[in-house]
Amino acid sequence: MGIQIDVVASYPIDDEVERVLGLAEAVGEPVTVTFMWEGREEAERAVLVPAATLALWEHWAPTAYARGGVADENRAVAEEPELAHPAEFGAFTLFRRRAGGRTAVARKGVVVAELLDPDEAHWLQETARNVRQGFMDPKQKAAFEEFLARQASLDEQ
Repeated sequence: MGIQIDVVASYPIDDEVERVLGLAEAVGEPVTVTFMWEGREEAERAVLVPAATLALWEHWAPTAYARGGVADENRAVAEEPELAHPAEFGAFTLFRRRAGGRTAVARKGVVVAELLDPDEAHWLQETARNVRQGFMDPKQKAAFEEFLARQASLDEQ
């Protein structure tokens, strides 16, 4: 990913979420966050992606991220899905989706970012970049076709 910013948050309290979200919004790039939740032994890693950046990636990515792998299947069987109730942390509300594992981060009723699995965030960014690089708008495509038409064929060279 572009700019790599790693943040460790002991608990998504108001100041920590605001600081991480401020970083993501300021640079328009994803921020890798490690949450140390109370009562859990393992840390949870996620990528906080500003809403506008995620919208751009999803515009260019032609398909949805396919979760796969044996490790993911075993983990899904072992864990019960979390309840989908919103969790409020000061000015922020986290909406965890039961399907897909994403968490929307809302401030004053507006979704400003999403927490994604690091693999999904990387896949979305790479797929969007590859598709976007292969795209030409209609004017650019017409100019390129005109340029190619003016080139001598391989037999003439």
